[in-house]
Amino acid sequence: MAAFSPDPARESSPAAGAAGRPAPDAAGRPAPDAAGRPAPWLAIVGIGEDGRAGLSPAAARALDGAGLVVGGRRHLALAAPLAAETLAWPSPIEAAYPAILARRGRATCVLATGDPFHYGIGAVLAGLVPPAEIACYPQPSAFSLAAARLGWPLAETVCLTLHGRPLERVIPHLQPGARLLVLSRDGLTPGLLAALVAARGFAGSRLTILEAMGGPRERRREVLAHASGSLAGAGIDPLNTVAVEVAADAHAAVIPLAPGLDEAWFESDGQITKAEVRAVTLAALRPRAGQVLWDVGAGSGSVGIEWCLRHPANRALAVEAREDRAARIARNALALGVPDLAVVRGRAPEALRGLRPPDAAFVGGGVSDPAVIAAAWAALPPGGRLVANAVTLESEPVLIEAYRRLGGLLRRIGIARAEPVGGMQGWRPAMPVTQWAATKP
Repeated sequence: MAAFSPDPARESSPAAGAAGRPAPDAAGRPAPDAAGRPAPWLAIVGIGEDGRAGLSPAAARALDGAGLVVGGRRHLALAAPLAAETLAWPSPIEAAYPAILARRGRATCVLATGDPFHYGIGAVLAGLVPPAEIACYPQPSAFSLAAARLGWPLAETVCLTLHGRPLERVIPHLQPGARLLVLSRDGLTPGLLAALVAARGFAGSRLTILEAMGGPRERRREVLAHASGSLAGAGIDPLNTVAVEVAADAHAAVIPLAPGLDEAWFESDGQITKAEVRAVTLAALRPRAGQVLWDVGAGSGSVGIEWCLRHPANRALAVEAREDRAARIARNALALGVPDLAVVRGRAPEALRGLRPPDAAFVGGGVSDPAVIAAAWAALPPGGRLVANAVTLESEPVLIEAYRRLGGLLRRIGIARAEPVGGMQGWRPAMPVTQWAATKP
């Protein structure tokens, strides 16, 4: 393999007429098709552990016709021998993008593992290069290979990746009877995952570790979550996928699917939206997939966390002035499996400046300052939702005035819970909550 040089004059000439395909021109541009349309110049080729033997004829032609081949060192070794110049992914990987884009119009190949558009480089490149200029040659993903090995219906299986992501992302998916396929970040991941699963009360769950699928090093081993210690020093191949058959113990920490988690799920100093009020608040916010929430005056972070639990693509920014509470929000988010929740330390409205724009906003703290409501409302796009809760006499007039000016819905929420009164039971009312909810025109 030749070392990569960004100088076009030093590039190797692509193989002419490979497998009957018209040769690229002198500048390395792919030949047009029979109708005269320009051919895609960037080929994304999925390659498995069986290397060149597993490539389709079309994928092999795209690889051999490229003047530059980009990929991980493992990918480049699997694709050998290569006559083209090569570029191994640097760290950070983004540093290679300018070199790829500089070759626009000249045959270039990027190698990826399996299906490049399933947690692969494909989607990133499609954001840089128009899809019409890309030709992709996928192979079965690790998920497809694992499902085939196990006989699992892939459409009914949760597929996750831990590459560059916290382990805790699996927590919301630990539901009794669920099946998970998890791409590991390295050979230590299966042991760490098994330990986490056991610690959450799913010690009887079965983990199947599938290593280097599709190649000569393929190996399979099984372990129950409570025996996670047996995986320490087991020499698991870094290229592995873990299949988890979730089995819940009697007291497993199964996160309910409905909003309004009991307060016991959260670490709190008492500054928390009560479960019943939180369920009404989430309903008023009307979360949709992929939306961003501002949780202003977040306290324990319960509303922002439950927003993220509604859909894996949802994100929240929890704005909190107190340092101890900000740290507590981060711990709660990790414990409930939404580590992507961002904690913003500061006091609103000043702390709201420059934040990622929200699709919805909840104001639970600082409601007595009309500037907080005004700043959140101004940041919303048309159709965005704002919900604010007040429990003090000073805060309530702010919401009444917002309702008068902007419309929406104003309501009073009263909750009472049965508690012991001597040897009997009685109703203990919580402080009533005034809630204003509105959609921005």
